[in-house]
Amino acid sequence: MLLFYLIPAILLGWSLGSNNSSNVFGPAVASGLVPYKKAIIVSAIFVVVGSIIGGKNGLNTLGALTNLNVELLSLALFCAFLTMMFMSLIGLPASATQAVVGALIGISILKGTFNSAILTRIFISWILTPIGALIFAFILYRLLALIFRKFLGITTQDRFLKVLTWIAICYSAYSLGANNVANVTGVFANVLFTPFLLLIIGGSSIAVGILSTNQKVLYTVGKGIIELDHFSSSVSILGVGVTLWIYSLIGIPISVAQATIGAIVGVGLAAGTRTFDTSTIMKVIFGWVGTPMISGIISLIVLFLIQLLY
Repeated sequence: MLLFYLIPAILLGWSLGSNNSSNVFGPAVASGLVPYKKAIIVSAIFVVVGSIIGGKNGLNTLGALTNLNVELLSLALFCAFLTMMFMSLIGLPASATQAVVGALIGISILKGTFNSAILTRIFISWILTPIGALIFAFILYRLLALIFRKFLGITTQDRFLKVLTWIAICYSAYSLGANNVANVTGVFANVLFTPFLLLIIGGSSIAVGILSTNQKVLYTVGKGIIELDHFSSSVSILGVGVTLWIYSLIGIPISVAQATIGAIVGVGLAAGTRTFDTSTIMKVIFGWVGTPMISGIISLIVLFLIQLLY
């Protein structure tokens, strides 16, 4: 019976991997720098490793957000899964963190309470994430460009770029697991199974999702905002990884989509680009704002229908 409650979490993990993993390797695949199949296999492996090694802090944060029982927690994850599927269907990168938090708060309004201090920390992280990613990517670009263009020969540049890209993908996939596994199983941290088992289940479900990555979202992220050259795409991935890793240490799950957009804009600014596809950026911003609202509304509707039927 306990395993039944994990089904929505596993579905959410799959949808998170399918939707958000494009933020890890999307720019590199879209620019033709790395092959799609190799990227998803490597990312799937490292997301599991990151979940197990670095995901515990985030579990404690989401586990303490509400006082809902295990049945309502499972229902909240199912509603978050529905939200992620909807966002994937329309081709927008969605935040699993925002989907989960929106669903938890929606159900808590009717059936429980929530920790306002933790919620405030999460809200602040949503604002700071794209800004931080922009700054990290801007600085990384300037530093690495200095090495890449002034101290390396043509042959060495090509080898350096390939190594940098794979390091960035592995590191970002690790960071994705460490930061976002809490979105999948973190709500059960104090009520179901051991933290270690929750990390394995969450990380594995994300990995399965990565292996079925939504390619529509991949190209929205990789090419929709700005055309990146090979070097820029690698640096943007690295910027996302740094941002996710820092927040995993703090113990706050963040939006990978927000980090990615911030990193891509940061790289563009560092490279001297001043022209961005504003229509795509507005679509992504709609995803940021709409995800928690849609998730909260879905959770309220589903809970109302369940109460009406039973």
